[in-house]
Amino acid sequence: MTRAIYPGSFDPITNGHLDIIERSSKMVDELVVGVLNNSAKNSLFSVEERVSMLKEMTKDMPNVKVDSFDGLLVDFMEQIGATIIIRGLRAISDYEYELQIAQTNHKVNPKVDTVFLTSSLEYAYLSSTIVKEFASYGGDISQFVPEQLVDKIYAKYNIKK
Repeated sequence: MTRAIYPGSFDPITNGHLDIIERSSKMVDELVVGVLNNSAKNSLFSVEERVSMLKEMTKDMPNVKVDSFDGLLVDFMEQIGATIIIRGLRAISDYEYELQIAQTNHKVNPKVDTVFLTSSLEYAYLSSTIVKEFASYGGDISQFVPEQLVDKIYAKYNIKK
């Protein structure tokens, strides 16, 4: 069985994330969406909230599982038996950073390979940071995130729409 992981903070989940999840889930037997619990970051949503939202967004994808993890990705991969990392690339500037991480992960565990998927053109500009910036000023985020999440994101900024 081929098991891959798509790791990230997903704070918040964007349509770009869901596009990568949907596309990569068709390439493997099981895709684990790994939500990083990074205590050094000030997250908009708790890890539990992000896991719950991702489970809701992927409930119709039978081979997609959602879990959270702390620490090194390669250690978590060993625990769950995953050998492939899925990473999305929006621009050439993402590639240099992602390549270094991919090479490091492979050096630490030679069984681990990284697959890069380029963003669909309609999401190439999109990031969680942009969503948070727009939402914090009450901007329209409906084209950036799933409809079910729009009010939850605004609520974090005490904005009623």
